[in-house]
Amino acid sequence: MTGPPAATAAVRVAVRRCLADVDAPVAAAVSGGADSLALAAALAFERPGSFAFVVDHGIQQGSAAVAERAAEQCRGLGLVPRVLPVQVRGSDEAAAREARYAALSSAGAGLVLLGHTLDDQAETVLLGLARGSGARALSGMAAHRGIFRRPLLGISREVAAKACAEAGLVPWADPHNEDPRFSRVRVRSQVMPVMEAELGPGIAAALARSAAQLRDDADALDALTPVLGDEPGVGEVLALPPALRSRALKAWAERLCGRPVTAVHVDALRALVEDWSGQGPADLPGGARIRRTEDRLSLYGG
Repeated sequence: MTGPPAATAAVRVAVRRCLADVDAPVAAAVSGGADSLALAAALAFERPGSFAFVVDHGIQQGSAAVAERAAEQCRGLGLVPRVLPVQVRGSDEAAAREARYAALSSAGAGLVLLGHTLDDQAETVLLGLARGSGARALSGMAAHRGIFRRPLLGISREVAAKACAEAGLVPWADPHNEDPRFSRVRVRSQVMPVMEAELGPGIAAALARSAAQLRDDADALDALTPVLGDEPGVGEVLALPPALRSRALKAWAERLCGRPVTAVHVDALRALVEDWSGQGPADLPGGARIRRTEDRLSLYGG
């Protein structure tokens, strides 16, 4: 008796390992693309009767039909599909991602599997490098975070596509994945091929390995970083090593303004501490501002 084809076997093993410690109800997040359908097929084999959550963002013409087609293919695999319509507040990728994760989080599964591949991880690292991000951003996407897991981070996009084809599934080709207006598409279609041609094969895997190493480093530094009070003293902040200082200020600022803070914002906060010459306040997202008075940092506005 022969086993499954190689690509199918690789995806199944990845999902099996991911679920080794899981007894809760599991769902696969399915977009209808090749990666998520390959993930759904592996989940159906490993945990028959699991869920498939298909998010309909409603931002492309015919999205409801695409979602229903993906749900029907998942039903044919033996999964229990649920289409989750969402309202995206905004027109960018971040707004769609926020709406998607909110819908998946509240859909009722104990664990949600996401179909991000090794290639997605490599692209995330390159985008982080281009934006001048720190070690946390360069560590890429986490394999485990809350109820979400990404079992395919060690599987290439090519292998996932083969597994999808081996299962007889017909993926949807998202036109956004070919639109050069998106930076991730340009990395995928232009930057990565040049790197492979000039530096040799295996670039995606090497970037993913670097991400894993940086994640270990970032986790260790985060664990050492103290939590600053609402109005920390400048001396307290200066006493921290620079790596911990940046992390502490970033976490403090995000807690106060309730929004993500970039490296540019952290640099402005560090200047209030390290290069004080009576300058004005540092601006944060949402209109919040941080000022230094009497050797303390405090929030006003926002």
